[in-house]
Amino acid sequence: MKTIHAMSSVVLFVLTSLSGEGITSKLWGENGELWRPGGRLPDFSYAGYRAGEQPIPDREAALKMEDFGAKGDGETDDSQAFIDAIAAAKGKVIHISAGKYLITRILRITTGGTVLRGDGPDKTVLYFPKPLNDIKPNWGKTTGGRRTSNYSWSGGMIQFSGSFQSATLAKVEAKASRGDTGLKLSSTGGLKVGQRVELIQRDTSENSLANYLYAGDPGDTRKLNGKTSISMILWIEGIKDNQVTFRPALRFDIRPEWRPQISRFEPTVQDAGLEELSIRFPVTAYKGHFTEVGHNGIAMSGVSDCWIRNVRIENADSGIFLRSRFCTLQEIVITSRRKGARGNTTGHHGIVMGGTDNLLRNFEFKTRFIHDVTVTSRSSHNVASSGKGVDLCFDHHRRAPYQNLYTDIDIGAGTRPWKCGGGGSLGKHCAARETFWNIRSKRPISLPPKRFAPAMLNFVGMQNRLPTQTGIQGVWHEGISPEDLRPANLHQAQLQKRLGIMKRKETQ
Repeated sequence: MKTIHAMSSVVLFVLTSLSGEGITSKLWGENGELWRPGGRLPDFSYAGYRAGEQPIPDREAALKMEDFGAKGDGETDDSQAFIDAIAAAKGKVIHISAGKYLITRILRITTGGTVLRGDGPDKTVLYFPKPLNDIKPNWGKTTGGRRTSNYSWSGGMIQFSGSFQSATLAKVEAKASRGDTGLKLSSTGGLKVGQRVELIQRDTSENSLANYLYAGDPGDTRKLNGKTSISMILWIEGIKDNQVTFRPALRFDIRPEWRPQISRFEPTVQDAGLEELSIRFPVTAYKGHFTEVGHNGIAMSGVSDCWIRNVRIENADSGIFLRSRFCTLQEIVITSRRKGARGNTTGHHGIVMGGTDNLLRNFEFKTRFIHDVTVTSRSSHNVASSGKGVDLCFDHHRRAPYQNLYTDIDIGAGTRPWKCGGGGSLGKHCAARETFWNIRSKRPISLPPKRFAPAMLNFVGMQNRLPTQTGIQGVWHEGISPEDLRPANLHQAQLQKRLGIMKRKETQ
């Protein structure tokens, strides 16, 4: 197999540095002293609830599901009780006592602050016997024209839905480079210090933005049709005339042909969550790819700073579809007793991380999906951290997912780490600066094939015996054994460093 490390035209062999109890990376060092904004290693520290700056809240429950008539006996249809409780909550925490709750309708949460909380995954079970396509039919077709349910790749029995309320506030009037922390705007009249805003850029008909994200090696992009757009959230730290300063540093270059603009970022749904329960589907035989009709767990779309915590998902077609920002998924266990299809897979998508700055941590896959952990269309700065699975794959679903992090993960058998999907002519599976840090396996992990991504990727502490080699514009592979790598978890190290800097600034 031809691998990415063979693509680099300039290869430098370097020595890693010893640091007390382990070996450190030339991209980071011991405490981040080697890291630079705008360098090839992105800053992933903003991933998760409130950008990692606040813990997920534990508020007292204000409502009880039994007060709305829920029985939790596994036989009574409790759908209306859940719908009524969610409508009444309007930002409150709803307690779901131990029991098995039969639900045959879709549960929608559209208000910030609303939380569904059980008594633990072994005690509170939400049982969904009907698939989404039986409840609300939604037929479509694949990019290849095959008829299938749209729930094959979207939707959930529990849905968190909101809007970011984007509206243009100003145009960006000058070029800037990745790593910069200032912009010149057409106006700053509607802005204030401390405000969160969205920076957006859109592609040209020649796919020049997509080509940039792929570091000049995009593969076949004929079907992108100039529709690529990218964005990031900025915290405004200073305003002077028409200049603003902000954090974090720019994650991409700013060019006038990409029509850069600053827009509102005022999410309608924040601080909502689902926690301490199981989601269960019937045990049925899995018939394979694109046969799914919607035994899907959770969908979060257009929300910010929300969470799923200590949740188990059983026998699902797909587990979680996340298309949001700054959300945390933690203590997630996905398991199945279904009879598997080809490759012994029991479902389509395990967890999809769409959007930006989401955090998946402390997770476990006790079954195999066609796609276990997925990033897709322009997803960036999402983090998968401290997880394990029986045979995990890191699915990159084309359309330029870029600059995401996988750190401190045991992928299990290691037979298919680079197994990916996605439609044809939509670019390579992955764009630039995707980072894999401390990835362990029962067998050596090869670097991905050329069709996976451009060479501009980072591999540090992979379970293999490949030599260290670093290309200035090519692959970066540091041949450090995972057990020797320090820090073992890059996201935790980056967050700790940033929070320490912020605390020092506050006391000055």
